[in-house]
Amino acid sequence: MFAAWHIEQVEERFKKIYEEKDSIIFLYEMNNTICGWVHVYGKCIIQLEYAEIGGLVVDTAYRGKGIGKHLMRKAEEWAIEKGYSEIRLRSGGHRKEAHDFYERIGYENIKWQEVFSRKL
Repeated sequence: MFAAWHIEQVEERFKKIYEEKDSIIFLYEMNNTICGWVHVYGKCIIQLEYAEIGGLVVDTAYRGKGIGKHLMRKAEEWAIEKGYSEIRLRSGGHRKEAHDFYERIGYENIKWQEVFSRKL
């Protein structure tokens, strides 16, 4: 599941996220194995406030078992408890399978955008 990262990097990032006040990670465990997680956080910009999914990962061996849907529902419950009336997520344009999943669980594509980055 985390093949591209060293476990120490993952642990450090999870720790930083855990320490943020308006952010949470939900883990899904099955048979003593973490097989999925979702990160959700509050976002406030001039126009509006909403919750945003920072990441959703389900190990390929566990997909199709309702884990992703369960994790997304937990993220939605957290957002409601925090007072948000909307939850958003971003997904790469090439991730057709993920887009189909999000639409199946009630999400709609509200815009297409390009993301620009500059290394600092």
